[in-house]
Amino acid sequence: MAEPETMEGSAEAPGEAQRRFPCAQCGAKLEFAPGADALVCPYCNASNTIPVAPTELEERDFAGELERLKHARPEDATPVVKCGACAAEVTRPAGASAFSCPFCGTNIVAQETCPARVRPDGVLPFRVPRQKAEDSYRAWIRSRWFAPNAIKTQAFLNEQFKGVYLPAWTFDARARTWYTGQRGDYYYVMVPRTRTVNGRSTVVMVRERRTRWRPASGVVDNAFDDVLVPACRSLPEKKQRALEPWDLKEAEPYRDEFLAGFTAQVYQVGLGDGFAIARTEMEERIAATVRADIGGDEQRIIEMKPQYRDVTFKHLLLPVWISAYRYSGKLFHCFVNARTGEVVGERPYSFWKIFFLVVAILCAVAVVVLLARTQGR
Repeated sequence: MAEPETMEGSAEAPGEAQRRFPCAQCGAKLEFAPGADALVCPYCNASNTIPVAPTELEERDFAGELERLKHARPEDATPVVKCGACAAEVTRPAGASAFSCPFCGTNIVAQETCPARVRPDGVLPFRVPRQKAEDSYRAWIRSRWFAPNAIKTQAFLNEQFKGVYLPAWTFDARARTWYTGQRGDYYYVMVPRTRTVNGRSTVVMVRERRTRWRPASGVVDNAFDDVLVPACRSLPEKKQRALEPWDLKEAEPYRDEFLAGFTAQVYQVGLGDGFAIARTEMEERIAATVRADIGGDEQRIIEMKPQYRDVTFKHLLLPVWISAYRYSGKLFHCFVNARTGEVVGERPYSFWKIFFLVVAILCAVAVVVLLARTQGR
């Protein structure tokens, strides 16, 4: 493989000095080829295979890393560039003093800041090539009946997808939870009810369900593995969640080579805040375990006191193709999971298509009513 050159800036960790990988044949900058696990020259097609590690990523101690961040040294800082329009924080592409924001398309002039950050442990390399992502988007937008025809015919308005790595946390933990609650068991009784039968009020006996409640308490244990928390606030969390699932077990140890030719979003949800979000998901699972432990037909949880131990984490970079375009003055995004090809898109709606559909439905209802009245005469 070609020897890397070190440049000022950062697409690494993302942090430290960014490395470029010159082509041994023509000297051009090599780029990571999705699905090939190799760096490829876009000019002479020379290829350098990236060694793939066969081992799983190592978990890091959560409490120890929080303590380290409190006393982070200047050399642990990460150069990042912030978009003035959408507030996205990204690493600067190698050699670029100005570039367009992958989230909103705004031009960014590189003015870097250097906060201390947790470095990535692993990366899910791009697997879906750009052309396939574009084709998937075209197929998706053509299937949207209410989208304006201009969007469908112009594909994505001359905007091309940009490859971006989105940051995420994964957490492992064990929890022991003490709880109090109530168990509800169904039983049935016969009760009198007044009914109208043949025009006369009659008292009849009806079987009615009741619930008998009794106190419940106990202790349950849960183990959590790779609870995923998106760490990017530049995109709605709902959209990021829609890109799941990710094949997290296939993550590779972080290497600069995987980022060559792509941009990396710097995490905006810190490690501590990330675990607080993960706990919300963990407590939903704990509640399900508590309900199963209480048993019965219904359950009421009065109090849960989970205690977490053996908390570990990983900082991962997840690959996404992003397109941002404007239509009628509004910004729309399309995202493609660069591992599975799953499309999560935003698109405008055609007023006239919706209008004519409503008119057609009203006309159909009117015809049905008219036919019914005609047949009733």
